[in-house]
This record gives sequence, structure tokens and C-alpha cells, in this order.
Amino acid sequence: MSELVIKNLHVSVEGKEILKGLNLTIRKGEIHAIMGPNGTGKSTLAYALMGHPHYEVTEGEALLKGENVLELEPDERSHIGLYLAFQYPVAIPGVTMANFLRTAINSHRKAADPEDKGVPIPEFRTMLKERMDLLKMDHSFAGRYLNEGFSGGEKKRAEILQMAVLQPEIAILDETDSGLDIDALRIVSEGVNALRGSEFGALVITHYQRILNYIKPDFVHIMLDGRVVESGGPELALQLEEQGYDWVREKYSQVAA
Repeated sequence: MSELVIKNLHVSVEGKEILKGLNLTIRKGEIHAIMGPNGTGKSTLAYALMGHPHYEVTEGEALLKGENVLELEPDERSHIGLYLAFQYPVAIPGVTMANFLRTAINSHRKAADPEDKGVPIPEFRTMLKERMDLLKMDHSFAGRYLNEGFSGGEKKRAEILQMAVLQPEIAILDETDSGLDIDALRIVSEGVNALRGSEFGALVITHYQRILNYIKPDFVHIMLDGRVVESGGPELALQLEEQGYDWVREKYSQVAA
């Protein structure tokens, strides 16, 4: 079974240590949620795992398929099965959703087989329509420029479509619920749930319980001061909803000090 094993991860941003020895294991077939107060390092974890240059890994490793992904280029991390859905997706004017996705697929195929000539256009169109139907998306979406003029909900749905097409083994969703109204949240969550299965694992980073009402996690983790300090089942998120983070801060005051 493929799994992402994060061991003793330390990450700094502009000389300030944000992650301070984080440990976490995510297996295919599992949905994990990470919650925590602002500034605890949740998004830092996401960007460090995908290789953002502003995030300096000073110690630790993240193993997937026996490789330390932290030693790979961002595209190589994608090729071996990692995916990041951004909190704030950027627009790429002049590049249609379909062309972007076909280029991404061909990059993955080329990495697996340098002799690969790329996915034939008819095959790609059929596959893209199937994925869009799975996510209940209008086919006209494929002809629009990537994220240009998209609403917040459309941007997040575009991220989920990319995930459906690339079929990563482990996906990281960085505050996918940010800025979504309840209808958009439900649509995005249904898309994630449509992909859920034995070949797909996910880490859902969120501040709020509400997305977890739609995407039921197998495990919930609480981050404080750059570490995972509590882990449990879905009931842990409900406890946070009812009690906030004060009890976590009190219990781990020596960590946050």
C-alpha cells in the first residue's frame, strides 16, 4: 500500500522556523483532516511537501514509494503521485482548462515512459468528459481559460477536476473550503467524495468543521506550534467546534511556550 510518511519535518520561512518536528502518515484509501489555529503551520506543511521555494526544509523527510519527495523537483513530486489543491488558485490567461490538463497528463506519461507520444486527443476528450460528468460539471468549462474570471467556487471545482484527471495517490487540499458559500462547498465536497476509494488518499487542511460534514475524515489531527499534538477520529473535529482551541493550548502550553 502506498503511503506518505512524514518524519520529524522542520521547515523555516525567511529564517523563522514554522514546522518543528512534524510527524504524520497518510495511506491510500484514507482521508485525513488537519486543523489548528492560525499560524500553526498547516499551509506551510502543504507548500513544503510540494516544493515551494520560499519554504526551506531544514530537517526531516517525507517518503512516498520509497523516495524522499523533499529531494525532488515539484514536477517530480507530482509525477510520483502527490497533488496540491491551492487555497488561492491563480489565473492563466490564454490557456484553456483542456489544454492545461492535456499538457499535465502528457508530462506524467513522459516521466513514466520517455518514449510516450502523449495521450491521443480523442482519448483525452472522452476521459475529460467522463471526469467532468463524475464531478457534475458542464463540458463548456473545459474551453474556458484556466481560472480567468472564475468565481471562488469555480476555481475550487477546477482544482478538483485537475485532481480527478491526474489521479494522484495522495492529494493535499489546502483550505479548499476557504471563501466558499454553502452550495459551492457542497459541490466541491461531492467532487472529492466521488474520487474517494482505495487508490486515493487525501490530507484536508481546514479551519472549520463544516467541510468535514461533507467530506467525512477517517482521522483528524490538531496542529499547534508546528507539530501535530492530537490525533483522533471525526469526533475530534466536533470537539473543536464545540470547545475551540483553548483546551489544546492549555494541554500543550509547554509546546507553545
